[in-house]
Amino acid sequence: MTRFCSAITGLLLVSLAGCGPGGLSLQNVSYDPTREFYSELNDEFARSWSERTGSKVTINNSHAGSSAQARSVIEGQQADVVTLALAYDVDAIARAGLLASDWQDRLPHRSCPYTSTIVFLVCKGNPKGIKDWDDLVKPGMSIITPHPKTSGGARWNYLAAWGYALKRDLGDLAKLHDPKCAEDVEKARQKAREFVTDLFRRVPVLDSGARGSTMSFVRRGRDDALLAWENEAFLTIKEQGEDKFEIVVPSVSILAEPPVAVIDEVVDKRGTRELAQAYLEYLYSPVGQTLAAKHFYRPRIEKGVPPEYLRRFPKVSLFTIDEVFGGWAKAQAEHFDDGGVFDQMFRTIKGQR
Repeated sequence: MTRFCSAITGLLLVSLAGCGPGGLSLQNVSYDPTREFYSELNDEFARSWSERTGSKVTINNSHAGSSAQARSVIEGQQADVVTLALAYDVDAIARAGLLASDWQDRLPHRSCPYTSTIVFLVCKGNPKGIKDWDDLVKPGMSIITPHPKTSGGARWNYLAAWGYALKRDLGDLAKLHDPKCAEDVEKARQKAREFVTDLFRRVPVLDSGARGSTMSFVRRGRDDALLAWENEAFLTIKEQGEDKFEIVVPSVSILAEPPVAVIDEVVDKRGTRELAQAYLEYLYSPVGQTLAAKHFYRPRIEKGVPPEYLRRFPKVSLFTIDEVFGGWAKAQAEHFDDGGVFDQMFRTIKGQR
């Protein structure tokens, strides 16, 4: 069964009891493009745990859009751990009282064991000659991206495009924090808004998650580019064939940092805290980092990762969400909360159709 045919199955998994007949169990509530990675990591971790403790462990995964997954945990899905697309979604779970607010300080690299970025997936031969973000808003272009209200990946896409537009007009993103450049910054922000509005005007389908958007792009076969996690783009080429698609790396993109966290309320109730903590720490091990790179995530710790995996990641100029948007809380409030910039833009687009 291909990953496209099995895309729905992760949504049907429910948490098992803390101690089932075969030993311990763990529920990992994750986001769309991590299916293949965690499927293999789970097997390796279970083997390692058994060798170390003599106990068997079963890890179940659930996958959907990151923000939708966060809501499902808040509404009662029994997640021992979450491995989501953005820190804001984990913060939402913390605000609901399910884990401590300092969750990001519990693991190295602010609890982000691997990174990614946003690239363009295009048909083989790149028939529209897409090279950078500006090419995506040329007349007649059709672009696929998920919905920023439900997908963490979509928010990274949106912010990557916005940051590119700012850098294009300002030259140096440091000007964003220079009071002497306030007038230029305001003009650049307005142009960025116009650019991102123009981009979303070219999106015919807004799927709820990253995997759904990839499926739409592959199945429709008539769109010009998919805005995608780098790992999702690589996986699509691996499955569909190098003769069908290729990746375009833009000149500027965003450093995407997917976070992980133990859900305190659940592990304390189920007695799985030690297991859950060990599971997330395993992501930072040489095996975990190698598997991340194997599945096209950029490892945080390159030591011990085979060079052939590291060579696959092209150099790209990356900015951070803190650098350009002041962090996730501020970006969420300004752009993605109800009535925010995205909603305003989307109303404008709908009114013009």
